[in-house]
Amino acid sequence: MILETRRLSKSFGSLRAADELDLTFEAGEAVGIIGPNGAGKSTLFNLITGDIRPDAGTVALNGADITATAPHLRCRAGIGRSYQIPRPFENLTVFENLLVGAVYGRGQRERDVIDPCGAILEQCHLMRRANALAGSLTLLERKRLEMARALATGPQVLLLDEIAGGLTEGECQELIGTIRSIHRSGMTIVWIEHIVHALTAVVSRLIVLNFGKKIAEGEPHAVMRQPNVREIYVGIPA
Repeated sequence: MILETRRLSKSFGSLRAADELDLTFEAGEAVGIIGPNGAGKSTLFNLITGDIRPDAGTVALNGADITATAPHLRCRAGIGRSYQIPRPFENLTVFENLLVGAVYGRGQRERDVIDPCGAILEQCHLMRRANALAGSLTLLERKRLEMARALATGPQVLLLDEIAGGLTEGECQELIGTIRSIHRSGMTIVWIEHIVHALTAVVSRLIVLNFGKKIAEGEPHAVMRQPNVREIYVGIPA
């Protein structure tokens, strides 16, 4: 088990954003997470990365309890994350953005991460934009850079937060191809997304959250046919 949460709980006032979540993720697996707005999806990622602390429960990476571990140390331990809204250093080049992620995320010297960063640029189809300022990128390129910066930290688990949001159908298909390639390389992927067909093109397991609770889990197409999922997520009465 590469990543695990046990009875993970978090409330914001009267809102229960994570309600005793028991989740497990195997090494090399690609898992999708869906749910309506306010279901607790991003809160779950924030709890895993340490951006917020749980009220109760635990997070474990490779069997080690990291619940009290600082975010930067979780990153160095192997948890990489992209954000729903890309956050590049706009006045740095694409390549420099990756170097920052690698040096501070991995804790390595710049000269030791130059070649790995170049390989990631190739993998994410950004090599031709390596010397462009990040602020000049298109939305698709910014999404690619988000993934590339997360990969530059050397993760064992890659958390993708609505990486396909805002893209055209054609751009979405391009991004799916890149994510498939990353997964085929052996990367464990946990992907939050509203665009369900994008998820089902990559993941082998789907988890559905609602009001902080896990309400369904399993093979993606079977999960999407469940009456409670159709009612809560798709809006079709059971």
